[in-house]
Amino acid sequence: MLTRLLTAGAEGAGNGGGFGSLYSIIMIVAMLAILYFFMIRPQKKQEKETNAMRNALQVGDEITTIGGIIGKIVSIKEETCMIETGHDRMKIRILKSAVRCVDVKAEDAQK
Repeated sequence: MLTRLLTAGAEGAGNGGGFGSLYSIIMIVAMLAILYFFMIRPQKKQEKETNAMRNALQVGDEITTIGGIIGKIVSIKEETCMIETGHDRMKIRILKSAVRCVDVKAEDAQK
């Protein structure tokens, strides 16, 4: 039984193998293109938007961190920022990469 399958496969490869291999290559390229457009490209776009948001942080912005801490930015350095939380005005130093979102921009808070 196994020898029949192997000989049938060898005969099929000899007769029309060119179209089959071309079809396989086209399918692999199509699958890679679909993977790129549905997974990789949106992720890169989201990373760009997140980096732009983190680079646009200003003193006075109200932010939420990845850990769920909500606070107001008091000072900003290259890779870190100092936030003030709660009524007791406790200050915490965090990495900019820990900022999830900006809840209220500084310009909006002044209005």
